[in-house]
Amino acid sequence: MPRRVRVEFDGAVYHVMARGNERREVFRNDSDRLRLLETLAEMVERFGTRLHAYCLMPNHYHLLVETPRANLSQSLAWLQTTYTVRFNRRHRRSGHLFQGRFQAQLVDAEEYGRWLVRYVHYNPVRPRDRHSPIPPERKADLEAYRWSSHRVYAGLERPPVWLCDEWLRLWGRTRKEAQREYRLEMAAGFGKPVSSPWDQLRGGLVLGSENLWQRARRLMGGKAADEEVRWTKSEGAEDTRARVKRLLDGERDARVQIWARVRLGGERGRRVAAEFGYGTAAA
Repeated sequence: MPRRVRVEFDGAVYHVMARGNERREVFRNDSDRLRLLETLAEMVERFGTRLHAYCLMPNHYHLLVETPRANLSQSLAWLQTTYTVRFNRRHRRSGHLFQGRFQAQLVDAEEYGRWLVRYVHYNPVRPRDRHSPIPPERKADLEAYRWSSHRVYAGLERPPVWLCDEWLRLWGRTRKEAQREYRLEMAAGFGKPVSSPWDQLRGGLVLGSENLWQRARRLMGGKAADEEVRWTKSEGAEDTRARVKRLLDGERDARVQIWARVRLGGERGRRVAAEFGYGTAAA
């Protein structure tokens, strides 16, 4: 089966979802869920991504991710590989944990961010039948659910340092005003079906304006969304790498050079390893 296109550019925003292999559980207990959150925190620091919202379900997860460095594939591949290794070690198993590559839709945050945050956060209480309303009695379940960013948006807990909560501005000018409006909006959804944003998806890839869709088409170079992936070049990423190299001019410690180029410049570990004579990125 062809691999779906990934459109990447500086500052792009995505809805990311990945399921367990054969729809099996990817979280067997709370320790597994905590381990994924720890791995997400590492991803944010390592790749400079911004995580705006998340929800962990028994056999899949949802993320709303922004990539200032145009490195979605690199970031998510590292996340899933790292978590799989940790999960397998913990449960003494081997093999794939996730069902193929993650799914990612390019999103216009200004137009659809508010809708997507609600959609992601309703997951723990949403009926399997998408046309069925959310039972009103499940409101308490949502308020108590620990494994999403809902409680942060609702003002029920402080955000962890790795979660970017700047999208609260979509609900109000001040933090308290935004949290109050968010709570009212979420409460109003009970007793109604959850409207799906995917009905407005363009080309199976873009949730956004005509301008965003046309930009994605240009970056795809005429390829259809279900054809072999064609990575896009990021001018901003190239500029960042050049600036990091200038910063390292005269630095003799190879360890410092490697760390800065991978962590700050976003270069692939394999490429830097080869340049310094190492056989693998892990080395």
